[in-house]
Amino acid sequence: MSNLGDFRKDFDQLNSGDYVYFDNAATSQRPRQVLEAVSNFYKTANANPLRGLYDWSMAATDAYENSRAVVADFIGASRAEEIIFTRNTTESLNLVAYSYGLENVHEGDEIVISVMEHHSNMLPWQMVAKKNNAKLVFMEPLEDGTITEQEYKSKITDKTKIVAIGHVSNVMGVTNPVKEIAEYAHSKGAIVVVDGAQSAPHMKVDVKDLGADFFALSGHKMLAPMGIGALYGRYELLEQMQPFLRGGEMIEYVTREDATYAEIPHKFEAGTVNAGDAVGLAEAIKYIQNVGFDAIEAQEQKLTTMLMEGLAKLPYIKVYGSKDPKKHCGIVTFTMDGVHPHDMASILNDDHICVRAGHHCAQPLMQFIGAGSTARASVYFYNTESEVERFLDKLSKVREVMGYGA
Repeated sequence: MSNLGDFRKDFDQLNSGDYVYFDNAATSQRPRQVLEAVSNFYKTANANPLRGLYDWSMAATDAYENSRAVVADFIGASRAEEIIFTRNTTESLNLVAYSYGLENVHEGDEIVISVMEHHSNMLPWQMVAKKNNAKLVFMEPLEDGTITEQEYKSKITDKTKIVAIGHVSNVMGVTNPVKEIAEYAHSKGAIVVVDGAQSAPHMKVDVKDLGADFFALSGHKMLAPMGIGALYGRYELLEQMQPFLRGGEMIEYVTREDATYAEIPHKFEAGTVNAGDAVGLAEAIKYIQNVGFDAIEAQEQKLTTMLMEGLAKLPYIKVYGSKDPKKHCGIVTFTMDGVHPHDMASILNDDHICVRAGHHCAQPLMQFIGAGSTARASVYFYNTESEVERFLDKLSKVREVMGYGA
């Protein structure tokens, strides 16, 4: 197993003070190697990719396309052309909704999602359903976050055209049975869109094995810069789709009256591309592969177990989701009796402990579990046992700060 302490040394912000960073489900920290890769691109290949016939532009093009190949290999795509660079998961899912959903969902059709979805995998499908007079159908989980076979088979029918599902819930931490859902959805003639924002940083993903027709990820949750993400789409589906954005670089030929579009994936990448951050994403993927998913999952499980065992000793804390730490993917969401999550987060911040508080862009789930707002601690492989101990110690004093006594 990797020596994770050696990797932590690469993260300057984690080592710049006495902060405990437990908001990794929102965004991860970035290692020095990723920052240097981005900087080196702008120092040595700062030219417009795909457009120039001179050395710098060709170097930029090579760096950009090599990054695409790295992403394709990382998630098991059949070919690099199935990877479209976007800003983030949100943009990727909107691309599918606008370019595929609006064209293929019709009046009377159904789109199936879960009530656990991040707003990014809910609002685009609300839009498609409203515009095309289709129906949005919700799968609902058990108390531990599990979507049962009975539930998805009762919601996915012959009317279903699209099933959009998060691989891992950003609130419950549960890993959804995407492979089984996809197999059943395909038997009904539906395509499957997977929000992989919370899974790609933490576990090995194979989009073909999952049965994903589309799979979206965000670089900023997996050690890469903000503003870069990727969408995987099956080639034959991408071929059928219209561009999401129109303008420079995504065309083959333009007249006053019409245009023909470039080949996949460039048809979906209008304008000057974010080549520097694509290079950063590729470097982040190489870094994650160097750490190894076995080591990542083992460390996250160890820390999550410590968190949940510690929280169980505080009678005024309620943890949402499974009681099994192995089913939380490093995410622990909780409330404290008599203390608003925002107050919790603010008090913890006074002790330089960073947690998320709010509805986590999942308000329908909050309504479903009966909590207007929750606090969330989320760990990654560079977090430590001593940080968990410090978090639990400071959390145990929050109610006292709020005037409840010892």
